Amino acid sequence: MPNPVAWHELATLTAAQRNALLTRSEADLGPFLEKVAPIIEAVRREGDEAIARFARDFDKAPVDPDRLAASPEDFDEAFRTLDPELIETLRYSADNIRRFHEAQMPPEMWMKEIRPGVLVGERTTPIDSVACYAPRGKGSFPSVTLMTTIPASVAKVPLAILLTPPGPDGKVDAATLVAARLGGVERVYRVGGGQAVAAAAFGTATIPKCLKIVGPGSPWVVAAKRLLSDRIDPGLPAGPSESLILADETANGRIAALDLIIESEHGPDSSAFLVTWSREVAEAARAAIPEYWRAMGELRVGFSATVLGGTSGGIVLTRTPDEAYAFINDYAPEHLQVISKEPHEHLAHIRNAAEILLGEYAVGSIANYMMGPNCVLPTSGWARTHSALGVRDFLKTSTVGQMTRRAYDEMAPHTHRFATYEGFDAHANAVSGMRLAAWKSN
Repeated sequence: MPNPVAWHELATLTAAQRNALLTRSEADLGPFLEKVAPIIEAVRREGDEAIARFARDFDKAPVDPDRLAASPEDFDEAFRTLDPELIETLRYSADNIRRFHEAQMPPEMWMKEIRPGVLVGERTTPIDSVACYAPRGKGSFPSVTLMTTIPASVAKVPLAILLTPPGPDGKVDAATLVAARLGGVERVYRVGGGQAVAAAAFGTATIPKCLKIVGPGSPWVVAAKRLLSDRIDPGLPAGPSESLILADETANGRIAALDLIIESEHGPDSSAFLVTWSREVAEAARAAIPEYWRAMGELRVGFSATVLGGTSGGIVLTRTPDEAYAFINDYAPEHLQVISKEPHEHLAHIRNAAEILLGEYAVGSIANYMMGPNCVLPTSGWARTHSALGVRDFLKTSTVGQMTRRAYDEMAPHTHRFATYEGFDAHANAVSGMRLAAWKSN
């Protein structure tokens, strides 16, 4: 029988104990940084040969350096062999995700007259090349493939590729191939872990060098992104899964328990807490969890029990709603679900959460697969400063300015005064009588 669900009464905890609840599994990347450095160097020097070797060593997969790319036949086989009902589900999910991200798209260009004759604005263009990463360590994730490739497609990224670890048979997961094609990406490569980040950063004979990489991954992936951040934009920090369930006194404790388990089954490095000031709700949820575990497979129960039985998960009982809100904002979760008859009453108190699901019908698993908003989200507290993955991660903006002569005449004296104060002679000269003389000489 798994260990009991951890019970954390917030008011009784010391500052150190409270901080322990806020600490994520990847907080200390030191060991991973040290171990991933030689992997990165090997990929830089040996390219495809190193990638194939690491696939054999780490993934136990027979991968040939000459066949890192998925072929058109691989895609055809995936569509032919995958359950047609699953393909239909992938299409349904892709359609919802595409609709959401199309709604996110900013205008190609906007300009506004902020003073007479002064037009300023922004022009939006796609990033030239982006690598999407779909992990496979604890299962295959065609959902992540859809969530990364579709916004790349909507943003019209000229070169978008998918990197994903091979399975024990050396192949790319069939559903992942189907999802990639539905997402508009046909260039898929068998590579995972830190070596995938290195391949995208340096490029190899097979895998094109990219300007950016997006997608969640293990601490190995996170460590490689950190070490290579001067060679490739690492995108938002997305590591092991984490979630908080906020349940008030109107919540159904058994529903809260069902949803608490969702992210806890990802792996022992995940985090999942039920936060409530209702002892009745907390006790009902705690009593229901073992019952729900009995309806799960041994592997997932093991992961969930590890998470919910320690300092990375369980039930956090607060004295007041304000204490609960403070804990949530300090935690800054990847996923937050608010279970309440009136969830909007709590929304105004939440500042830091990457995804906020309102009510008992907005289930985390539906959000992960079907709802449309992106499930690639900042973890480890980075929701304080980062947003969910979206089309903006595949775009960049250029500011645009245009002025009339009248506007120039108004702004030039102010500019000359500013530049003179800061000691920039050329700046000042460019808006001085020298310009007027140059105009007259033309």
